[in-house]
Amino acid sequence: MSSPATAPPAPSNLKRIVAASLIGTTIEWYDFFLYGSAAALVFNKLFFPESDPLVGTLLSFLTYAVGFAARPLGALVFGHYGDRVGRKKLLVLSLLLMGGATFAIGLLPTHATIGSAAPVLLTVLRLVQGFALGGEWGGAVLLVSEHGDARRRGFWASWPQTGAPAGQLLATGVLSALTALLSDAAFTSWGWRIPFLLSGVLVIVGLWIRLSVDESPVFKAALAQAEQRKATTDQVERMPLVAVLRHHWRDVLIAMGARMAENISYYVITAFILVYATTSAGLSKQTALNAVLIASAVHFAVIPFWGALSDRIGRRPVYLIGAVGVGAWMFPFFALIDAKSFGSLLLAVTVGLVLHGAMYAPQAAFFSEMFATRMRYSGASIGAQFSSVAAGAPAPLIATALLADYGSSTPIALYVIAAALLTVVAIACARETRDRDLASVEAGPQGEDSNRDTRESSAADAPASA
Repeated sequence: MSSPATAPPAPSNLKRIVAASLIGTTIEWYDFFLYGSAAALVFNKLFFPESDPLVGTLLSFLTYAVGFAARPLGALVFGHYGDRVGRKKLLVLSLLLMGGATFAIGLLPTHATIGSAAPVLLTVLRLVQGFALGGEWGGAVLLVSEHGDARRRGFWASWPQTGAPAGQLLATGVLSALTALLSDAAFTSWGWRIPFLLSGVLVIVGLWIRLSVDESPVFKAALAQAEQRKATTDQVERMPLVAVLRHHWRDVLIAMGARMAENISYYVITAFILVYATTSAGLSKQTALNAVLIASAVHFAVIPFWGALSDRIGRRPVYLIGAVGVGAWMFPFFALIDAKSFGSLLLAVTVGLVLHGAMYAPQAAFFSEMFATRMRYSGASIGAQFSSVAAGAPAPLIATALLADYGSSTPIALYVIAAALLTVVAIACARETRDRDLASVEAGPQGEDSNRDTRESSAADAPASA
């Protein structure tokens, strides 16, 4: 019989929680991706006009990468307080910070108006975005994972993951519509501000929905147990960060390695592609945006499928399908873009994102199942966000620099393949987590945990019973 903490919630309540996480993450990713698309399309002209076009794009992507640098700090701060006071309060704060920074970018004067202060202010606002997103992801996926039915955790927890393609879809869709309706001069002059200002409306909707959900029952039960232990034994809990590094250091390293191929491939496929398709392949900005738009819709649709498959065959096999698939697809990916047709570009991006979804979908449940409840927000966030500094942050920058130096896509393909190999090694070192109970997992010595799956426990007990 399930304990109260792990009993499946009412379907209507679970769907409301999933909707709250999905809408919130969609808004936050919309804000984050909007910057990336604008960095590739107009920020080089508006904030770095004294550079030649490719150098301006590099500088624009550099401010884009700064947002990733702030994500580990967000993971530490939000993870600490999320493990102390709860998931819900921190998710509300992250949404306010992200939405406020994005809205402010829409009001920001350009280099032509205030000179070098413009890129400085842009960088500061990008730092705020990164800080907020560093705390958003862990809380959103944990809120669903800790509410959800353990038997279908991979499926339910994959829905907040669809917030990434949904945000990409929304950001790219708005930009695509504006570039189609406005002339290049109008879009560069004022049209680019509209998607950023739209964030203010989206945040109001997201807050209304997020404030309506309950705190995670698994977290509330763990908090009550911790308070009871403190009252009876006068034992003070370690800081979540210290506890994670002591008991779950191995899992943090695995999570970081698992993120390399997922993170790098995504930003090459969705952000760098806007540069490569419009410069090397000679396709129009509108064509590239439309391809990413359609492919993001497919990406959104396949993520729950991959999440459900991870409930049937395990997190590791599905993740490996994605890592191996993305690595194998890189040379065909660039060859299709070089064919210089919309159909081949669409095929390249769509297949790439479908394979990426095989890594991204099980990631929420996989990382949640690695860590004990009172350090889960910290552990999942640190593992996910610290890797982004070495993975997603420099990916468009490195890809653009490789293109500038070699004038070829081959070094870029090899770069993604190397990341895929690193992820395969990390997943090979991981344990399968599908059968773990989030309510009972507790930290143990040497990075182990007390909740193994049934087969491991039976194997360990057999010699003693003999």
